[in-house]
Amino acid sequence: MREIEFNLNENPFMNFLSSRYALSARVNVESMWKWCHENDKSFFIMSLGCLMNAVNSVDALKRRIIDGKAIEYDYLEGLSPIMDEGNDIYKEMRVKTPQEFSDILEWHDYVRELSNDILSGKKEGFFIEMEKRDLTNVANFSCIPWVDFDMLTNCVVEGSAIQPLVTWGKVNENYEMSVSITVNHIFVNGRELGYFYENAQKEFNQMD
Repeated sequence: MREIEFNLNENPFMNFLSSRYALSARVNVESMWKWCHENDKSFFIMSLGCLMNAVNSVDALKRRIIDGKAIEYDYLEGLSPIMDEGNDIYKEMRVKTPQEFSDILEWHDYVRELSNDILSGKKEGFFIEMEKRDLTNVANFSCIPWVDFDMLTNCVVEGSAIQPLVTWGKVNENYEMSVSITVNHIFVNGRELGYFYENAQKEFNQMD
């Protein structure tokens, strides 16, 4: 990470009770959905990879405030809740970025194995207090595959939290999927969210 030139004292959102806000929009996932089903790959894992890449493509989403200074991480890893098929076990996993692997398929198999190992008890799940998640280079990703939602709100641990929260939902009959992202207005404006969704769409189209 590195310190960046950013005048926090003059930022209009610094003194808001909460500067967190969320946006939901639909992404077309037809290409990725069909490819996953034809090649026996996890659509959940591939969606996670696409959305992690989209977050890391926007510098403003990688910024935090640490010790009163504005910093920017080189990259954000992913935190995601995972469950077994019976929904009896609920844990979290921390996932490396796809860029650390030779290709997306190698990354896919790494995530699948990691998830299985955590759910089986072979490896420990990830845990860090919610209040401390701004102090490490992670973004939170979660899926609600049972609901084709139009909008989503998130619990607010504290109004000044910066960590991005990304949630995606059920794929509808038009191969559209809602993606919600919660961010902090101190660093992220509408233009940056536009870049996020534009890049997310490119990621889901990559199997064309």
